[in-house]
Amino acid sequence: MATAYTSGRAVLRAEASVAGKAPAGPPAWLVDEDEEEKRPKLRVRTVWISDTHLGTPGCNADLLLDFLRSVRCDTLYLVGDIIDGWRLKRGWYWPTRHNDVVRRVMKMAKKGTRVVYVPGNHDEVLRDFVGLTFGDIELVAEAVHLTADGRQLLVLHGDEFDGVVLYARWLAFLGDHAYALLLKLNIWFNAARRQLGLPYWSLSAFLKHRVKRAVEFISRFEEAVAHAAALRGADGVVCGHIHSAEIRQFGRITYYNDGDWVESCTALVEHHDGRMEILDWAARSRRDAARVRRATAAVA
Repeated sequence: MATAYTSGRAVLRAEASVAGKAPAGPPAWLVDEDEEEKRPKLRVRTVWISDTHLGTPGCNADLLLDFLRSVRCDTLYLVGDIIDGWRLKRGWYWPTRHNDVVRRVMKMAKKGTRVVYVPGNHDEVLRDFVGLTFGDIELVAEAVHLTADGRQLLVLHGDEFDGVVLYARWLAFLGDHAYALLLKLNIWFNAARRQLGLPYWSLSAFLKHRVKRAVEFISRFEEAVAHAAALRGADGVVCGHIHSAEIRQFGRITYYNDGDWVESCTALVEHHDGRMEILDWAARSRRDAARVRRATAAVA
């Protein structure tokens, strides 16, 4: 990396001398990659993320990229709806930051992290390629993860337990349009917060958890997924799909949901002793912003 960076600077200097101008410096992406190697890493055994919905305006790519650059793990599970094929069919949306996320995941795979991709309903086109490996990334229909303390966890996206997606697909698409509108409101709301110097806060997640029927649906979904894991003889299950990070116990089955990166910006991690934890990266960014504000105020 250092060699490539040094060579890049040499080329820029040569070009600048020919043009008679001061060198502009290395491209932004190269600086980002260089800084990425310097930052301290959160070291964990396993990471699960899902529902990033790359290809949509609602994706919090900046926070997601910050998380991926801040963590080092042995295994990374991409638990479905990573790329939103439903939205991309309606119109192309793919900003540079979304490309940066893909490049970061591929770099992690190249540098030794085992990356396992379990497609969901929004990226269901990839289910046709299950069993293949693309750029060191494994595509599987589902996985079984063995934790450091010897527990078997079934890993799947979870849309197979969503009756709306299974039996009323047209209603799922209608709900997707309504949800897209809610996420647009969320973007405008947070744009206003940024103008006021306030960090990210999810209006859509707040509203969803205040709606009684949504809460009831989430509860039924969690029970169904946990029951399926028990029938499979697993000790627990990890899924996504409903954009609601959670760790719950159903009898002997532990239910884990890693959340999403359009509302809550959460990931599920396994520490090296087998302990499981949900990381709320949006809350972390708010704490960091608050510390910066306090430090700035103290200096002032």
